[in-house]
Amino acid sequence: MRYLVLIIAFCFAGNSYASYILIPMDAESQKNHLKAYGITFWTLEKQQKVKWLLNYKGGAFLLPDFEEIQKECQIRGVSYEVISTAKAESILDMINSPSQNMEAVVLEKAPKIAVYTPNGKQPWDDAVTMVLTYAEIPYDTIYDEEVLNDGLLLYDWLHLHHEDFTGQYGKFYRSYRSAAWYIQQKKDAEALAAKMGYSKVSHEKLDVALKIRDYVVGGGFMFAMCSATDSFDIALSAEGVDICEAMFDGDGSTPNYQAKIDYNKSFAFTNYILERSPNVYEFSSIDMSYKRKIPKEVDYFSLMEFSAKWDPIPTMLCQNHTALVKGFMGQTTSFSRDQIKSNVLVMGEHKSNGEARYIHGIKGKGFFTFYGGHDPEDYTHRVGDPKTELDLHPTSPGYRLILNNVLFPAARKKKQKT
Repeated sequence: MRYLVLIIAFCFAGNSYASYILIPMDAESQKNHLKAYGITFWTLEKQQKVKWLLNYKGGAFLLPDFEEIQKECQIRGVSYEVISTAKAESILDMINSPSQNMEAVVLEKAPKIAVYTPNGKQPWDDAVTMVLTYAEIPYDTIYDEEVLNDGLLLYDWLHLHHEDFTGQYGKFYRSYRSAAWYIQQKKDAEALAAKMGYSKVSHEKLDVALKIRDYVVGGGFMFAMCSATDSFDIALSAEGVDICEAMFDGDGSTPNYQAKIDYNKSFAFTNYILERSPNVYEFSSIDMSYKRKIPKEVDYFSLMEFSAKWDPIPTMLCQNHTALVKGFMGQTTSFSRDQIKSNVLVMGEHKSNGEARYIHGIKGKGFFTFYGGHDPEDYTHRVGDPKTELDLHPTSPGYRLILNNVLFPAARKKKQKT
């Protein structure tokens, strides 16, 4: 019996970590911020819990000390240090102090990730798929058929590729209507809609948007960038109204359709004016792309500071090694502050210009985050440009915001403070 007790005690001792791995995320200590998220995700996949130390060393990660994790950090070029249990407890005690705007959030399980993107997408890229690939975080690609057949139920986190949910083919009509890729894209969209039993692409895209809405309301996490943000909201608010001109769907739009828009149906935006002209590369007044007069050299937006202990969600989403992030353009670059609903949280803004770049909200049991712009490390990424090589930008603050959202569903859910 004595030997049995000793064996059991030894097993428990083996499971209590004598040391921990600390992955710092500040500017001075970390040489590859983006791959550090991949290490954290990989650790979660191994059924190991991770503590996300909000506002400590740029949002550091505290992992169990296993040789395999150390090797993985070395292989991927991620900076780390091994610290004793006493040192880890000292850090956690300091973080727990009411005087510190810090919090330790437990990450429990690697979320199942889906990227909504068409087959054979064009080579002007999607920032999310690029950074997921670079960070070595696995994901599945899905599109309209999977969404309409309730495939979203399999996933915890959904990213919307730079899609046009209004059925206007990205409003590329003026510049690219004669381009082979545009003609083929339109044919493919019409064929897919017909296959799914729809007479119009706009009708099919609306039902896709409604399925995504239901996914979020039911508890899903949705992240969108660039044109997928405002076109998604516009599609929802225009349910039952034809806002497409004849070159897009073969018939005219509903007369006086602006008056029929129901802003109550949208997630984030309100009181916007739709752009009627098919020759204008813009969906509505939500976007600030053509209103902003900011030279590239001074185009930065600031991240808001939140209380880590009382507002852990926006704090998680804003973790970074700098509070100032380089701006970047897109079809939807940023959002007009006066057209954002009052219950939506602005997390990144260019205050003097009246624009928001990074916003977050709750819908039903789920969450959504909208991020303006196309590529955080390519200021004016255009059709046909080569893709961004993230090996040249391993510490990108703009790309870190994307990866914060990827880890967000892994966090242990706490009861909201009252």
